[in-house]
Amino acid sequence: MTTTEISVSHGEIAVHGAFDLAAAARFLTGFAPAGRPEADSGALRVAFPLERTWTPVGALLRQRSPGEVSVEVHGPPERAEAVVEQVRRMCSLDIDGSAFPEVARRDPVVALLQDLHPGLRPVLFASPYEAACWAVLSHRIWMPQAVRLRRRLTERHGTELDVGGRTLASFPPPAVLAEVEYLPGLSGPKLQRLRGVAEAASAGLLDGAALRAMPAEEALRELQLLPGVGRFSAELILIRGAGHPDVFPRAESRLHEILRDAYHVPNAEVAGLAEFAEAWAPFRSWVSFLFRVEGEARMRESR
Repeated sequence: MTTTEISVSHGEIAVHGAFDLAAAARFLTGFAPAGRPEADSGALRVAFPLERTWTPVGALLRQRSPGEVSVEVHGPPERAEAVVEQVRRMCSLDIDGSAFPEVARRDPVVALLQDLHPGLRPVLFASPYEAACWAVLSHRIWMPQAVRLRRRLTERHGTELDVGGRTLASFPPPAVLAEVEYLPGLSGPKLQRLRGVAEAASAGLLDGAALRAMPAEEALRELQLLPGVGRFSAELILIRGAGHPDVFPRAESRLHEILRDAYHVPNAEVAGLAEFAEAWAPFRSWVSFLFRVEGEARMRESR
């Protein structure tokens, strides 16, 4: 792993609608695919390759008030605005959430979810590139195995940064990942797929803003042209990487089971569940995220 010296600058993110950075930090620090972000005393630290330039950067987030999040940027000063924008998307603060409570008024089950998780918005992968890499790494293996592979890849080929007094590791940028020839535990076919993802990212085919600008189904079709990416992975990349706020995941069977239980429709097909989700527009991705979070919390409690 390489280490880099970087400068510090500052930015602010205006918050529209309810948002709780502490809730986002609790989720992200417990979300193994995210790597090892750190949270303490109302602060969240993250490190990632900056989209388009793929420069390793870090950010320290603090919520000064309900309507504002401050961002301490650790990276090149000329990239500070881009870092703030990427962090804004990672925390789903690029979306005006003022109308999110209206979904609860249309759906009492969603109202309960919002009460249980006040101010929690989807917390995303740093980029569609990182989401795509996770989709490849985690395909058909247990999550702990995939987490170890991601950690090994980051430790061997990532970059260490000092982010507000803590050392964090940034995931390898595409140009570095494309040159990886061997990683213990990673199969040859998966390594080839990772290289394909890296090449697509370098070519601009995994740009978050561009994916969000497309009609959702068109973006999903484009993503499925990537090596090893099917519908499930394409939805992950678009929803949890690019941050599309209004896509119902049709390939996520675990979510579908949670919904069948929540709405007491044990035999509902995916098309029927998608009809339930019509009431969640334009926040279908957000509501799906809350169902997933609550479902996983209940699973942990039952163990």
